[in-house]
Amino acid sequence: MLAFSLPFFSVLLLFTTTAQPYNATDRFFLDCGSSSTTSDHPRWNSDQNSNSVPSNIITTSFPSTPFQPDPSVSGILPYTSARIFNASSFTYTFPVYQGPKFLRLHFCPATYSDLNPEQSLFTVTSNGFTLLTNFSAFLTAFYLNRKSFVKEFVIYVTDAQILNVTFTPSPNSYAFINGIEIVSMPESLYFSGGSLKYVGQNTGPVIDSKAALENIYRLNMGGGYISGTDDTGMYRSWEQDTGYIHGAAIGWTPVYDPKKPIIYTMETPDYTAPELVYRTQRSMGNQSDRYNLTWILPVDSGFFYKLRLHFCNIISQYTERGQVVFKIFINNQTADEEIDLFHLSRDSGYPVYKDYLVFIDDPDGRRGKQDLWVAMHPNPNSEKYRDAYLNGLEAFKLSMDSSLASPNPEYSREYPQPRAASPVIQNTKKTMAYGPVIGGVGGGLVLLTVLVLVVFLRSRVESLPLGRCRRFSLKEMKVATCEFDDRCVIGKGGFGKVYKGYIDNAKTVVAIKRLNSASKQGFREFRAEIGFLSKLRHVQLVSLIGYCDDEGEMILVYDYMPNGTLRENLYKNNNPPLSWKRRLHICIGAAKGLQYLHTGANRAIIHRDVKSTNILLDKNWVAKLSDFGLSKLGPKDRTQNHVSTMVKGTIGYLDPEYYRRKQLTEKSDVYSFGVVLLEVLCARPVINLGLPDEEVSLAELGKSCYRKGTLHQIIDLNLSGEIAPRCLMKFGEVAYSCLKEEGIARPTMDDVIWGLEFALQLQEHAEKSGGMVGEAMLEYQQLSFIMQAEPATTDEHALLGSTGMAKRHDTSSTDTFTEISQLTGR
Repeated sequence: MLAFSLPFFSVLLLFTTTAQPYNATDRFFLDCGSSSTTSDHPRWNSDQNSNSVPSNIITTSFPSTPFQPDPSVSGILPYTSARIFNASSFTYTFPVYQGPKFLRLHFCPATYSDLNPEQSLFTVTSNGFTLLTNFSAFLTAFYLNRKSFVKEFVIYVTDAQILNVTFTPSPNSYAFINGIEIVSMPESLYFSGGSLKYVGQNTGPVIDSKAALENIYRLNMGGGYISGTDDTGMYRSWEQDTGYIHGAAIGWTPVYDPKKPIIYTMETPDYTAPELVYRTQRSMGNQSDRYNLTWILPVDSGFFYKLRLHFCNIISQYTERGQVVFKIFINNQTADEEIDLFHLSRDSGYPVYKDYLVFIDDPDGRRGKQDLWVAMHPNPNSEKYRDAYLNGLEAFKLSMDSSLASPNPEYSREYPQPRAASPVIQNTKKTMAYGPVIGGVGGGLVLLTVLVLVVFLRSRVESLPLGRCRRFSLKEMKVATCEFDDRCVIGKGGFGKVYKGYIDNAKTVVAIKRLNSASKQGFREFRAEIGFLSKLRHVQLVSLIGYCDDEGEMILVYDYMPNGTLRENLYKNNNPPLSWKRRLHICIGAAKGLQYLHTGANRAIIHRDVKSTNILLDKNWVAKLSDFGLSKLGPKDRTQNHVSTMVKGTIGYLDPEYYRRKQLTEKSDVYSFGVVLLEVLCARPVINLGLPDEEVSLAELGKSCYRKGTLHQIIDLNLSGEIAPRCLMKFGEVAYSCLKEEGIARPTMDDVIWGLEFALQLQEHAEKSGGMVGEAMLEYQQLSFIMQAEPATTDEHALLGSTGMAKRHDTSSTDTFTEISQLTGR
């Protein structure tokens, strides 16, 4: 244990300070591919006329913007543009002062200038270090479950005072970058300062100017996300730790008295970490006798990692040395046997940090992902309180042979499977043996039953595809929904109730779907929903955040859709009626979601339950398909056009051909979508009849009216005078074609999108020219007769050509569906 004399401590207090931002000597914020400079903070400058680009920038690269920007990054710099490199290499050159620098590379994989984002592979080097090799931003974004991400490196610039960043496309590929940041840092922040302790070995590499680092994790324990602008002048962002906590032992999150200052010292300068990191922490609380407080960090194997653990006592009861002593374990090895913060920080509110170095072995030589465990537990020598706590954590990968590069994550890469709460690593108490207690034949049967149950539960949990999902505990779900209070219910379905909930310390609003034990759906549908949505990401598909599979409960957690379902907005009287143009946009969006499912990979996905209830609307009224519990993969053999399966779906939307033949195709979804189109037009609920119909269903009513030219008679009264006759005719034509009796006669979803976009253009053209719907609908009746007998007019072809529409939509093709089939059994 460390000890300090009182005179030394008194002198040390003279060198305390409050937080002041570090004033970086070098700051570059390059908005790549942009032609303009913004006044936002930090200031992003266009690279087009920058002194950092080579003189042949025009011939070796070109700027581009995303073909279909994702709403989550739309308008956010530097992701509104990119620079594409089509030469053998392209180098940015930055004049800087000598010393360590942050180099941050911003990526947003999207479709730029008709280029497939999956075909972008490239290498990035800087000042003799290889940062990325044959790197795929697309696969990395898929693995991280993010539309954009940042790769952060630390490079020490020697007396040459130049920082070069070179992009080299792989053969038959291209490179791109959205933004580059360079920010200087204090000399001793990461390259020296603080005692470095080796874990699992006596010696290790020296972290000096000859090494490069990559920041893998920067976590704020128990607190919220901290943006770069809230950092101490170096624009570091700090992520919440909730997604990395192992098991149900999440402890509790005390908060420091805001009236009390955080006091920095010469040993822990004010730029070390923001006050927000030290004002919150994660403590073991009342679980200290049962579990370790554990975080799991997936990292690349075959590298050394520097871990920086940030501490600051903020619990008022802890006031003296010896009261709280705890252990730190890194990768199941004891990194520190006794940590007493009052030996390190002298008093509450004084931050300190400890640095550790650990090597992550690569046993199979594949340089794959391994779990890096960080765990804490009270030391038996703790005199008064059994607790352990942590305020922040930073993890850096160290260069090996001047390289930080690792293989791309596999497309089918899974996050670590859920495990039971981690047991205490070291326990000196003796426990009673179970064998003698069970005893005899009866005990043997009990043991056998227990083992069978354990095997079943383990196989059930391990079969869940976690790809990019979080696993929530039942306790978290209860907190999020106020113990599943009915006042939080926002919907009901075949699966069960849907609640509006709050996670991450009430900072994130989510929709929580809880399986009703009386529901006909069960684990198969639960597994299928996770299996599909953990692999699929598209602006027109609802995003799955995570799931809960504790204590017999099956719960799914989604992004919250403030505007509810399409059905609610069509039929609920207390909702303002949707305008016709908004309905058209919703239909087009939902159609694009279906088109992505059908054609976005080498194997189709058939939704099998398309209906207005399963089309959700976000805050911007963007349509998103939901509920994939009944979804099924299309045939493996491309020569086959169907899969034989039992009939599932919702009566009234079911494809009659599928019902008769038990043969499921993509055209079954097309039929169901045709019924949705009629609902949008008529705002008339589907009649839930058996098949064959005993009465006239909405589908039959719509088809009959279209054939007779009386479609205008069943239009939603809220749309009176809104729909242009030519638009109505085209919309009816699309719906009618979807509802053909034989699937082969129905259009593809690509053709449906094309037709709906044409209808939208006809509507907008009519609004400009004033040709709207009249009460007599004479024009519609005339058009109905003409358009069923003749092809489109020259004017209509001219209008279509003028819109520049093409049969091109975002498909973001993937190759993961063999794995989905294995995971879902479909």
